Amino acid sequence: MIPGQFSYHRPGTLRDAVKLLADLGDEARPLAGGHSLIPMMKLRLATPEHLVDLAGIGELKGIRRDGDAIVIGAMTTQNELLASGEIASSLPILHETALLIADPQVRYRGTVGGNVANGDPGNDMPALMLTLGATYRLKGPAGDRDVAARDFYQGAYFTALEPGEILASVSIPVPPSGHGYAYEKLKRKIGDYATAAAAVVLTMKGGKVATCSIGLTNLSETPLLAEEAAQAVIGTTLDDAVLKKAAAAAIEIMSPAGDGRGPVEYRKHVGGIMVERALKRGAARAA
Repeated sequence: MIPGQFSYHRPGTLRDAVKLLADLGDEARPLAGGHSLIPMMKLRLATPEHLVDLAGIGELKGIRRDGDAIVIGAMTTQNELLASGEIASSLPILHETALLIADPQVRYRGTVGGNVANGDPGNDMPALMLTLGATYRLKGPAGDRDVAARDFYQGAYFTALEPGEILASVSIPVPPSGHGYAYEKLKRKIGDYATAAAAVVLTMKGGKVATCSIGLTNLSETPLLAEEAAQAVIGTTLDDAVLKKAAAAAIEIMSPAGDGRGPVEYRKHVGGIMVERALKRGAARAA
């Protein structure tokens, strides 16, 4: 199918983009990489009358260090993440995850902001942002505000964005040197959403887990932060019994839909396996 008719706008500044979205109201949608919105428009699941293309706004691009955080502009592409030395050294799990998103053609166009902002439960970056304790900078007609990633997702395709607001950047605290990390993703084929995926960031001290954070992708209508699962491994050496306990705690909060990727019980089962694998690989990487 092809999309319905719409008017196309390409502002040159963030201020102009916010004004356009505010003036055009509910019938306008911002356009980032387009890999989520355009397919929905083709299926007539989204029928905006106006598209506000953000691609020409330079202030929405780039990666920079700001004290103890890395700030990523919303229009930074997945490919630019992969090319960044700062990301590779400070946030290697972001590099690892970007490599698992779709395929190279998509990563050249797909943006960080587009991946995290539209509330698609199948996108990989939202659960990772919860795991890393990220904060989103939102810009709108009433000014700027910062929203923690864990407070941003309210339901499938429903977020904390208010009318006229644009997600402008993502701020991620830099994990301590020597931390362990892993993003484990099960998918049917290259380019597909995850059947189940788990992100882990942890630190070790004296052979035991000192801190841990676990995020889950495509196992509910929003990304999940598996806090009880993470708490279950702290102070342990991650033996098999502890891994099973953590997986079981993560499964308790999963509520995936049964679909072409498998029935509900299967998706929960492999979700638990992804948690175990990510924990083991993350611990092996920790200095």
